Amino acid sequence: MFVAVIPAKNEAKSLANVINNLPVEYLDCIMPVLNGCTDNSMDVLEQLNCPLLAPLYFAEPLGIDVPRAVGAVEAVRLGADGVLFVDGDMYGANKDMLTKLVLAVQKQGLDLALTNCYPINAKLDISPPAARLLKVRERLNRNLQIFNIIGTATPSHGPHAVSSRLLRLTSPVDFAVPPMLLAKAARAGLHIGIAAEIIHTQLGSPLRSADHTIKITETIIGDCLSALHANDGQIGPRSLDGHVYIGYHRERRLDLIGG
Repeated sequence: MFVAVIPAKNEAKSLANVINNLPVEYLDCIMPVLNGCTDNSMDVLEQLNCPLLAPLYFAEPLGIDVPRAVGAVEAVRLGADGVLFVDGDMYGANKDMLTKLVLAVQKQGLDLALTNCYPINAKLDISPPAARLLKVRERLNRNLQIFNIIGTATPSHGPHAVSSRLLRLTSPVDFAVPPMLLAKAARAGLHIGIAAEIIHTQLGSPLRSADHTIKITETIIGDCLSALHANDGQIGPRSLDGHVYIGYHRERRLDLIGG
């Protein structure tokens, strides 16, 4: 069984497109994780009339990345052989690239199949916050000795797929703090690789406020530092050069997943 998990908070405008882009011929279950929605996301799902849909619904927001963890827990309960994760606003992730991610796990033996959102041959306009974030992502990946394999790629950014072996090695909190998932896989010697490429601006995620940009950057930097400083699989501190990178971390409902 291969499951697609789609975290979604008020993504009614893009949710149908994301689901229609999925490689349904390789999937057994599509699991939107609706949380904190005040729009008509559930109506969108009902109108699709897709027999593979098995939505999970939470009235309150779960916080960034926690819906992935909830989906991962349910996938393990169902006995899934692998999971494809794609956010509900990523309508730019087409069927071809999502198929590559699934097949990288199903056929090619990857335990963590990532999307490279910063292809080397692409001309990219990288903002100062993004450049700062990429440096920390590089630092983590070099520490894990996988930079030569995946560059600065991370499960925090872009669709990705995981094997049943990785599902069962990790804890739900690792999915809620995605660089921890990467670190667990690398430190266990599992197979990690790039299976798809797309420029990050083509994923389809809407432009948001400057405040959001600052917070999401701080969130992922802090997550990378947590993975870098992890000890015995436990989340490490989120600090660097005297600054603690919090971002949206405190809004995560880790209490719901044993964190």
